[in-house]
Amino acid sequence: MAGITGLNKKNNFVLLIRDADVVAAALRDALADASPEERPGLERAVALVESTAAATEVELRAGWVRSRLAAVGFTGDVSSVAAVKALRQAEPRLSLLAAVQLQKEAVAHPG
Repeated sequence: MAGITGLNKKNNFVLLIRDADVVAAALRDALADASPEERPGLERAVALVESTAAATEVELRAGWVRSRLAAVGFTGDVSSVAAVKALRQAEPRLSLLAAVQLQKEAVAHPG
């Protein structure tokens, strides 16, 4: 998930788009026709996609927050005010309310 859509100063929600089921189905199809050399890699890919698909939306948003914090070089305490500031630096269109909510989810679901 490269980004989250729906962010602006008037919207305090984050829309999560998931397509892991489509990717998993494509990998399973490829695995069905795979050569013996390709099978181990495809089996590992299927397992990774399925584990990601099993993650809740809150867990995915928490991971997104941590990735956005890392993108701006933030290495401090995720529960700090500095983390909210860094998150809003990474995503300038994110409202303060949305940033705080996302921060709370990241704190509650450490990755």
